Amino acid sequence: MLLGLTTALLVLGALVGELGRPRMTAWAGRLRERVSERRALLVRDFTRVRGGPRELDYDPGRERRAEQRARELLRSCVNESEWAMYRDLGFLRVYGRAGERYAYLIYPHKPIVSYVPRTGALLSEYCVAFPDHSRPYGSARLPDSDDVLAKWIALAADEHRLIADANMHLPGRQVDPQRVRRDLQRLARWEREHDRALARGRGSEVVDGETDRSTVRSAAQERLGAGNVRAA
Repeated sequence: MLLGLTTALLVLGALVGELGRPRMTAWAGRLRERVSERRALLVRDFTRVRGGPRELDYDPGRERRAEQRARELLRSCVNESEWAMYRDLGFLRVYGRAGERYAYLIYPHKPIVSYVPRTGALLSEYCVAFPDHSRPYGSARLPDSDDVLAKWIALAADEHRLIADANMHLPGRQVDPQRVRRDLQRLARWEREHDRALARGRGSEVVDGETDRSTVRSAAQERLGAGNVRAA
């Protein structure tokens, strides 16, 4: 009896399979069509037609040009010393609203690190993000210099709001404290050299100014002497 029941179930399953095969075939065909349509839409979004064969609209140099534009924009917004700091060191130092009691280091695509300039003690990390919503290539990352500029503007415009909205962590959560300390040492050396260069530049300007004034005085004296001779 059990053998007969098993045989009957197998026959019934075979009949159901044969009857349902056209429906399954049709469903698989519709699925393939949907996948093909989706693939075509994706290809269309990232390609364009130039009167001939379809060419990919991806430009491998786009990120480099975007970063170059971002650096130019950053340079136009910060002062010369801040730009030189970012250009030479790869980060910016921004003092807090309380003056030099505390400051922030701004890295590209890393948390903002707060510290005490007088002692070098690290205080906190503040995680903030500024995604790129541009079309059609929007992504989770701005160009490096745009990310630095966005943090710089946010700190300058409303430091307390940025700190309140950021995710705060203890030092070392994402940025290596040893790296931060090395960067602070690099910053101190850079500032000494930068100050000496500025002092030399101011000295040269003074010397040039004195030379120009001496030349003017000499020329004036010559003209005055010549005038006296002619008058005599």
